[in-house]
Amino acid sequence: MASPFSHAVAALSIGTCFYRPQIPKRVWVAGVLCSVLPDLDSIGFRFGIHYGDFWGHRGFTHSLVCAALLAGVVAFAIFGRGVAGIGRFALCGYLFLATASHGVLDAMTDGGLGVASFSPFDNKRCFLPWRPIHVSPIAVHRFFTPRGFAILQNEAVWIWVPAILFASLVLTWKRMRAADASAASN
Repeated sequence: MASPFSHAVAALSIGTCFYRPQIPKRVWVAGVLCSVLPDLDSIGFRFGIHYGDFWGHRGFTHSLVCAALLAGVVAFAIFGRGVAGIGRFALCGYLFLATASHGVLDAMTDGGLGVASFSPFDNKRCFLPWRPIHVSPIAVHRFFTPRGFAILQNEAVWIWVPAILFASLVLTWKRMRAADASAASN
C-alpha cells in the first residue's frame, strides 16, 4: 500500500479538477478521508480475516464498486443538502475518483497480493504492469523508521511530484480559460 500521506496528496491533486473558490474546505477533507478509508480493511487482520479474503486487505474496500458506494454515501449523508460551488454529480465524481485513486496507487506498489479492483464481480487480485512505488508498512510504529523515511522519499518521486505537476497544469489551464473568457466578454 502507499502511505496515507500519499493517498491524501493524490486526492487533493484530483480535487484541482473540481476546484472553485466557493467550495467549502470540508469537501476536500471528505476527499482526503475517502482516499485513506480503504485501508481500514487492515483491521481485519486482528479478527482473523486473511489477506486474500473478500474482506481482506486490498479486497472489496479497494474496489471500484466500493469507491462508488462510499462516494454516494458520503455525498448524500454528509452533503445531502448540496454544497455551494459544486453540483451533486461533480461532488460524487470527485469523491469517487479520490477513493478509487487508493486502489490505483496500491496496484502500483511492489508488494502484497494485488488489488481486487473489480470485486465483488471478480475477486482476483491484480497489479498494474508498472510498479515503482515501494509498499508502505501498515503498522504506524513501523512507519516512523529509516525504512518508512525511504518509502516517503520514493513516494515523493512517484506520487507527490506528479500530483503537484498535475495540479499545477490543471490550475494553470483553468486560469487561462478564465482569462480567455474575461477577454472575450470585454
